Amino acid sequence: MINIVPIVIEDQTLVGVEVKLPKTTLLTINTSKGYIMCGALDVNLLNEKLADRQIIAGRAVGVRTLQDLLDAPLESITLEAEKLGITTGMLGKDALLRML
Repeated sequence: MINIVPIVIEDQTLVGVEVKLPKTTLLTINTSKGYIMCGALDVNLLNEKLADRQIIAGRAVGVRTLQDLLDAPLESITLEAEKLGITTGMLGKDALLRML
């Protein structure tokens, strides 16, 4: 099952997506520039093999809900996210604000 949920942060509406899979749930919250995602995100792949796409993204681990994803510190980020001032340890919701 796939759920698409509006996420409001400081009067901005973002898109939250939950994909229910056997034994896990994929979570992502998207802006028009980038996204944060659960531990399934492969940041090294984005930085190395897909570097030409300049993807702005962050990864949080141990999250089970979209709210967890907003509140969790980012464990890793892409090089493009760094350029926006996003850092590891930054909360998901704060990183998303920089992606607007």
